[in-house]
Amino acid sequence: MHYIARGLFVIRVLRGFRSLPRRHGRDVACFLSRNRGFEGAQLGSPPQHRFLDGDRGRLCGETPRGKEGRRESEMVDTGNAGEGKEWRKGLRVFSPEYYAVCAIGGMLSAGTTHLAITPLDVLKVNMQVNPIKYNSMFSGLHILVKEHGPASLWRGWAGKLFGYGAQGGCRFGLYEYFKKVYSDALGGPNRSTIYFVSSASAQVIADVALCPFEAVKVRVQTQAHFARGMVDGFPKLYASEGLSGFYKGLLPLWGRNLPFSILMFSTFEHSVDMLYRDVIQRKREECSRAQQLGVTCMAGYASGAVGTIISNPADNIVSSLYNKKADSILQAAKNIGFPNLFTRSLPVRITLVGPVITLQWFFYDTIKVLTGLPTSGGIAQDYDEVNSIT
Repeated sequence: MHYIARGLFVIRVLRGFRSLPRRHGRDVACFLSRNRGFEGAQLGSPPQHRFLDGDRGRLCGETPRGKEGRRESEMVDTGNAGEGKEWRKGLRVFSPEYYAVCAIGGMLSAGTTHLAITPLDVLKVNMQVNPIKYNSMFSGLHILVKEHGPASLWRGWAGKLFGYGAQGGCRFGLYEYFKKVYSDALGGPNRSTIYFVSSASAQVIADVALCPFEAVKVRVQTQAHFARGMVDGFPKLYASEGLSGFYKGLLPLWGRNLPFSILMFSTFEHSVDMLYRDVIQRKREECSRAQQLGVTCMAGYASGAVGTIISNPADNIVSSLYNKKADSILQAAKNIGFPNLFTRSLPVRITLVGPVITLQWFFYDTIKVLTGLPTSGGIAQDYDEVNSIT
């Protein structure tokens, strides 16, 4: 019987070699490993001479089964329909690395997009501070270039890049963190509440990071002889007003950005859910990357437009306080007038903020996709399936 089993094994090996294509030697080893198990079973060889399932799976390129196998393989299904299932090294959702990617993505997306629209921001601030002189977008731009030169349109660019970069990193990174915390505490049925409190918690901290940069930026943009930029603007402001000068506008900044952030994130989340459910009528993991990023852009524009209208009164008050047009929030509101709080500089802000928020969400989700993460939208329970395969 021993020799018969040996003979059967040799015949099987020879037939296998003829059927194997010319590929890597790993295929030959894989074939032999499977047949060694056959031989061992026929001959009654001891277990230590057989190939274990896990070893054979790793040798043959198979994904090992079980919890240990998943940890060893460290592979994540990106779930892109139409592109095939791509298994690659990815990040576990809600891990420390995940939050780091979200913070870096928010920093890069917010900083670069705000830098790109610096000329419009210079115009907006001057329209708020001196609405009689700068009474429209086109005439305002013409006056700025004529009186101060083309370079004046880029005044305060460093504050836009670094200030809003710091704010974006805190806003997006902490939003994801707080969304996980509140999702675990409140549960799935309270989605709107989770979005509200998560965005508000993140924005409170993000504005503390932004406020010093914003204080210097507004003065640089509206006071021609204050400073040339951030480098000389920071020490000059500290020397004249002390540390309180950097946070003089924190309360109105919260008044502007908290409603904006709450509505932006909530509108984005509900828009994403509506687009997948009612328009595309497929789950996110069944859509291609291009479709997912398209949903991100549409939801991002809607969220930016809604947030801009709500936050416009506080934005006017911030500019008035920074330029010493008023000593308090109530005085600033009274000087501007109730109707003007909502209408002054609103066209330029909509032109400015809508595309900026859209680009921010697009860049942010592109960075997440490139690192193997799903696009934005949903609460912690929605990602349980993603984490279960990592």
